[in-house]
Amino acid sequence: MGKIIALANQKGGVGKTTTTINLAASLAALDKKILVVDADPQANASSGLGINIREVQNSIYECIVNKVEADIAVVGTGLENLDVIPSHIDLVGAEIEMLNFENREKVLKEVLSSVKDKYDYVLIDCSPSLGLITVNALTAADSVIIPVQCEYFALEGISKLLNTIKIIKSKLNPALEIEGFLLTMYDSRLRLANQIYEEVKKHFRELVFDTVIQRNIKLSEAPSYGQPVLLYDADSKGSLNHMQLAEELIRRNK
Repeated sequence: MGKIIALANQKGGVGKTTTTINLAASLAALDKKILVVDADPQANASSGLGINIREVQNSIYECIVNKVEADIAVVGTGLENLDVIPSHIDLVGAEIEMLNFENREKVLKEVLSSVKDKYDYVLIDCSPSLGLITVNALTAADSVIIPVQCEYFALEGISKLLNTIKIIKSKLNPALEIEGFLLTMYDSRLRLANQIYEEVKKHFRELVFDTVIQRNIKLSEAPSYGQPVLLYDADSKGSLNHMQLAEELIRRNK
């Protein structure tokens, strides 16, 4: 049985896509079969995994709006065990097109039902908003990872996201769990980063991953080469952090 995990935070720039790409690659390297679903119109998770988005025939947009089978949209990444359903800029308009759909919050759940059991984990990269596509992702998911940037405004907005999760649990997906809060862009030299870490830990306790993703140049550079950091520089701090995260996720799900 595949587990669907959404990576969500309506605040932009917190490391959602970076985490999705690199956690997926690390899990694949640990012999787990992984599908990344790029549910962000910017399609950064697709291009970061080496997909040429201009050549994509069927994206998640076609699956949602035109009822194309998920199987047909799945693309290999060149990395063993790692596939992706890419995104497309057309996804921006999907929310409006979906307004007249019956059960419009459950379209993505339906799309993924045919492929989820072919994978150990399905990771959904959500856009930085709490719109209908993100609601679809959270309705389809078994759990959600919430990346939190170690910066001053990090905790702002979390309450909004938690409220959305609460509503989705009560109305659409009672089984939705928080997989964990993941601290990203951590710089141990900064007192503020340590304060944020303590604050998040104090509020959410065992829901916070032990692994922290540190600030790392290689991690920022890798997507421009269309590679996860594991391929770009396997010995970098960013690569080692995500490998630790993958191992921790597997341990939590035993």
